[in-house]
Amino acid sequence: MREIFRSGFVAIVGRPNVGKSTLLNCILGEKVSIVSPRPQTTRNKVLGIKNIPGAQIVFLDTPGIHHAESKLNKYMVTVALSTFNEVDAAIFMVESRGPIQEDDKSIINSLKKLNTLVVLVINKVDLVKKELLLPLIDSYRSLFDFYRIIPCSSLRGDGVLVLIDEIVNVLPQGPQYFPGDMITDQPERMIVSEIIREKVMRLTSQEIPYSVAVMVNSFEEKKHVIVINAAINVERSSQKGIIIGKDGKMLREIGKRARVELEGILGARIYLELLVKVQNNWSKDNKLLASYGYHID
Repeated sequence: MREIFRSGFVAIVGRPNVGKSTLLNCILGEKVSIVSPRPQTTRNKVLGIKNIPGAQIVFLDTPGIHHAESKLNKYMVTVALSTFNEVDAAIFMVESRGPIQEDDKSIINSLKKLNTLVVLVINKVDLVKKELLLPLIDSYRSLFDFYRIIPCSSLRGDGVLVLIDEIVNVLPQGPQYFPGDMITDQPERMIVSEIIREKVMRLTSQEIPYSVAVMVNSFEEKKHVIVINAAINVERSSQKGIIIGKDGKMLREIGKRARVELEGILGARIYLELLVKVQNNWSKDNKLLASYGYHID
């Protein structure tokens, strides 16, 4: 008798900076989504594929859902909400610290319009006392009929195996959508640009990260090395100076960290050339946004 194979698509949704990308990377055991302490790190849907015996789960890591005013932020929220109609299940991720936020309640109202089940993951439980979790769980349970509520630490991996088992149990019988050795559909150029952007976010001051877009100009695989030329685009000349740093020190450090990580991801030696360009107010320009992969309607 042939064994049942289960497969399906699962969205990971929640406010900015609750740990969605960290959770996805933990589930996959590989880094496919960039992470930083700053909110709104993820700008597009990132697809991650978990292959286990008898099942394939296709996760969609989404930008944080928040009240948006700029064109870029509105795009990010639209991307996140659009996944609701594409999935077999959803993981709604919240933090264990503090009361329920208004943005959490807004997301729950959107989830109520779905016909799919929702698993609530309460993240960062390692940072709070256990006796504070039960009242928080009861508060969320009063707002929505969640299929399961799972306390979790995506950074430490606590609760992640339980989450995977629960998701597999509810997936429909279906095909293997992707090859068994594939963990993401992200093109190599996208991976490169995102890793570079992550290093900028981690190394530069508070103002810079939200004004940065990275464009890979060339990606050439040679015999013993991959040669990459990429541009870090900012909105103002003053930001260019910050990223380059005194005597080019900051730019060299960004390049070094990005190169080391990319060599591990791509499994090859990397020669990385970085340029810094000023594109005035690119985050408000539809054509420039589209050229960086952010398609605004």
